Amino acid sequence: MEYKRQNSQTTAQIKPRIIIHGGAGNITPEKLGTQGYRQYRNALLTIVSRTDLYMRTPLPPKENEDPYSSAAKFPSALDIATYAVTLLEDNPLFNSGHGAVFTRDGINEMDSSVMVSRGFAKRGVGLTGMRRVKNPILLAKAMLEHGDQDLANLARRAEFNSDDLETADLDIPSAQGHTLLYGPTAEQLAEKYGLELVDPKYFFTQKRWDEHIRALENEKAGKGLATWSADEYLPQGTVGAVALDSDGVVCAATSTGGMTNKLTGRVGDTPVVGAGFWAEEWVEKSNPSRPNSGPVVDAWQGLRMRLGLPGPVVELSSSLRSILADCLPNPFTYSPAAQSTYAVGSSIVNQSVRTTRSIAVSGTGNGDSFLRVAAARTVGSIARWGGLPAADALRHVAGDGGDLAESAGDRWGKTGEGEGGMIGIESIVSRDESGRVVGGHANILQDHNCAGMFRAWIDDDGYAVVRVFHPETERERLRQMRMLEDEDRVENVWRWCAAKA
Repeated sequence: MEYKRQNSQTTAQIKPRIIIHGGAGNITPEKLGTQGYRQYRNALLTIVSRTDLYMRTPLPPKENEDPYSSAAKFPSALDIATYAVTLLEDNPLFNSGHGAVFTRDGINEMDSSVMVSRGFAKRGVGLTGMRRVKNPILLAKAMLEHGDQDLANLARRAEFNSDDLETADLDIPSAQGHTLLYGPTAEQLAEKYGLELVDPKYFFTQKRWDEHIRALENEKAGKGLATWSADEYLPQGTVGAVALDSDGVVCAATSTGGMTNKLTGRVGDTPVVGAGFWAEEWVEKSNPSRPNSGPVVDAWQGLRMRLGLPGPVVELSSSLRSILADCLPNPFTYSPAAQSTYAVGSSIVNQSVRTTRSIAVSGTGNGDSFLRVAAARTVGSIARWGGLPAADALRHVAGDGGDLAESAGDRWGKTGEGEGGMIGIESIVSRDESGRVVGGHANILQDHNCAGMFRAWIDDDGYAVVRVFHPETERERLRQMRMLEDEDRVENVWRWCAAKA
């Protein structure tokens, strides 16, 4: 996250960020193919670029607002993340919404969730077992937004209508104080909120149906499980987005059709707070004007040694950090970077600063494994209580040999268990005593322990970037598919990395 100073008041503005994912698993060049890669690449580029435009476009003034006001308002992190996920849900390439996989019984059952670091009373909600909600992520968003009223004990008076019981099967005046809702209740709530419900036939796609039938037949023939295949990429992951807005709020939004040929009624990690998604913020207790010690210094030293650069500390520009993010497993290290002084005109003003650190992550992969290790919450806990950079925390869970992979035991590589990855954003913002933003930065987070994870983000220079494979193998994978001519930016990044190695 960069920040820029405006006019003589030196007010800093937080730069919004976005990263999305479209599933993870045993995705290889052989299984994907050149055409498949192009389809996913184009879809991800389109969606992340449209989201970037959306988050940078001022919102129209509300009815009671001055249309000529110079104070433009922009979409919130919740708006940005759910906007991106809605686009993913509408694209049949991805396992959510229109592209959702089938259960063993040939049914589409979908889950969704959202969570913010602050701003809403419930902070995080999940929904599961939906069969008719066109965009499950919009129901999660609405449930979060109505949560303030629900928890204020005004819902029954404000929303309840006795006529509801004449046409509805259940008594659902609101979501109440609930965090997780299932099936018919969720869909009736969607109708109350005015969201679009569709015939279940809307979710049918021939590709998913063929995968469903073929996997069941292979299982019957003793060729493996109907939920995972060593020879084919069977979706068992999700789609998701993590966003940072100009107020410093981070949001994780996640949606899925679940695991291919899952049992009807199965609940995965996507709707469960702390398993498939997480967002939180906290105030750093250490003095932000002093360099941190321990793992922070060690990590910077590791980066210095890796690059062969002199000096005890390496200070990198935002553009260089962006390039390194694609080259090294863990280029970023957490350092509050808060300032105890800042300039007003030609004067230097001393101020005590309050540094807030926040993190949001969204997972994709084998959801049962995410549940077993409370994957998303574990990342947050390691970062917060362990004092590690969020990139390190995420690697400990979703990276090679991390908690997810270890949870599979000797079944690793045989059942799909433990496979997965995560995306996220870590934000560090410093404010003075008046609440004014005086400094900060943000890191895009990503890691996975399996062959591939579809993801895309907008880098520090405003470029849309797509990745499928591990950074250290991306170039070779693209070479195998003869795709390097379409990836000039990847080629240039790796040329730079090779020169610095």
